[in-house]
Amino acid sequence: MADLDDIRDGSNFGLGQEVKKEGYYLKGMNNTDWGLKNRMSRIFNQESGRSVMLAFDHGFLMGATSGLERIDLNIAPIIEYADCIMGCRGMIRSSIPTTTTKPVCLRTDTGTTILTEMNHNVLISEEEAIRMNVSAMAAMLAIGDDATEALTIANFSRLVDIGNKYGIPVMGVTAVGKDMARDARYFGLASRVCAENGASIVKTYYTEGFEKVVASCPVPVVIAGGKKLPELEALELCYKAIQCGASGVDMGRNIFQSEAPIPMMKAVAGVVHNDLNPTDAFQLFNDEKAKG
Repeated sequence: MADLDDIRDGSNFGLGQEVKKEGYYLKGMNNTDWGLKNRMSRIFNQESGRSVMLAFDHGFLMGATSGLERIDLNIAPIIEYADCIMGCRGMIRSSIPTTTTKPVCLRTDTGTTILTEMNHNVLISEEEAIRMNVSAMAAMLAIGDDATEALTIANFSRLVDIGNKYGIPVMGVTAVGKDMARDARYFGLASRVCAENGASIVKTYYTEGFEKVVASCPVPVVIAGGKKLPELEALELCYKAIQCGASGVDMGRNIFQSEAPIPMMKAVAGVVHNDLNPTDAFQLFNDEKAKG
């Protein structure tokens, strides 16, 4: 194994230097096959190279939390304003219309609601993902957690094997336990581990120094929205992440718990795809909200 006694922090991140894409518009995808690229093209806008993903997979850990009491009433109506949706198989099957043409990122790891054991998850079968015609599969990695890191990496590696076999992108979702620092060093490590283990997309959290997290991850990075913030603050979070090189957002509570979810989705899309600054995006939110 590598000598861990003299690990030196990286310093040459090539900030400001774009990654060569060699014919395909998303970084890190040059050597992937046609099917995987085709699915990535459904998720990431081909003009902006970014994505607004709508996450509603919270229920498998939190139950009917605010905004997710009725997926058919609270989530289904706003799907058309997202680029991609992320949920669990039960909710997608029971509550999302089969007529939707939005790509699906399927949460493929499942486990207990006991938070101290939440990462002892197992994967659903690859047949499920294929049967549901998904465009991506997602699973969590608990990097830095002594009790669960090995288990989640083993799960994730198996999922990447499945994805490579069938041409389905895999999104690594970086978990944050109570003892894990929310800083660029941790998120940079966790994101890089996802990519090193074969992720096509990484979902992580924004933090100060995020440009280094993005620069050291060779595949697209999207940020998690995290807890509910006031709308302007959530838009500022999106803006800062995009300015640091993020390829989009995968937001849940900051959309479906907003006082006006559809206007908020449009405002986030304005930041992600049109480079709106937070002030202009917040004005868009208020204008759309006023329309009723």
